[in-house]
Amino acid sequence: MGGTDETLGRAASRDVTVSAPSGRGAPTSRAADRMSGSARGEGEGRSRGGPGARGRGCHNGRVTRASLDKQPHEVAAMFDKVAARYDLTNDVLSLGQARLWRREVARAVDARPGERVLDLAAGTGTSSVPFASAGAFTVPCDFSLGMLREGKRREPWMPFTAGDATRLPFADDAFDAVTISFGLRNISDTDAALREMLRVTKPGGRVVICEFSHPTWAPFRTVYTEYLMRALPPLATAVSSNPDAYVYLAESIRAWPDQPALARRLQDAGWTRVAWRNLTGGIVALHRGFAA
Repeated sequence: MGGTDETLGRAASRDVTVSAPSGRGAPTSRAADRMSGSARGEGEGRSRGGPGARGRGCHNGRVTRASLDKQPHEVAAMFDKVAARYDLTNDVLSLGQARLWRREVARAVDARPGERVLDLAAGTGTSSVPFASAGAFTVPCDFSLGMLREGKRREPWMPFTAGDATRLPFADDAFDAVTISFGLRNISDTDAALREMLRVTKPGGRVVICEFSHPTWAPFRTVYTEYLMRALPPLATAVSSNPDAYVYLAESIRAWPDQPALARRLQDAGWTRVAWRNLTGGIVALHRGFAA
């Protein structure tokens, strides 16, 4: 795709610069050096809850884990701190399942040459590489600058873009597919994010959401809950640069809606033909919908 991709930009104050292809035949971007005010917790995009909201973790005045009211600046700061070892930690804590889940997301998105794919909560871009490898123009987007910078260091050819999922800096109908893996749960206003995803998706386009969910077999659900709350924090201490972040992970998974409830929220946001598929016994669910 030659030249600057103007169709991705929205308002001038929030345009995303996507420069001409370079390197490995993929576009580059300077957007990882910028972020919107709401991503820092300024102005709109803040969730409810004051500075005393429970569950907040701090060390030497710095946020080490977010609270369940999901203040955007706290979530961003938490992910900034774990960026360097994020992918390795996920592989260890998921007992290797994270790679399987990424493969299933790639199959569900089914990116094609010439398509445009928006990968939200893309972090270091590990989830974005399969879409770009399939020939799609892929934009990894996240509001953690630490994650984006780590991703840009690893994959300098990808157009890493700073953005808030509740106020995406892209034009209407800009993408053929929008996907988000293990990030919807961290957004302060889930329903606003689902509506924004729909806004930037072309008619007939698709959304694929990969998120932790609820195991379907009751005995396994009990074992899994015990792992989350008792085994995961000590494991995280051994392998993560910020184990407190994984306490938040466990808490946020327990508080997340189950598969049918998330499907209803997708429908309420305007997505059609909504369906889901369980992975690893329902530990993770893939939800898919289409733009009318």
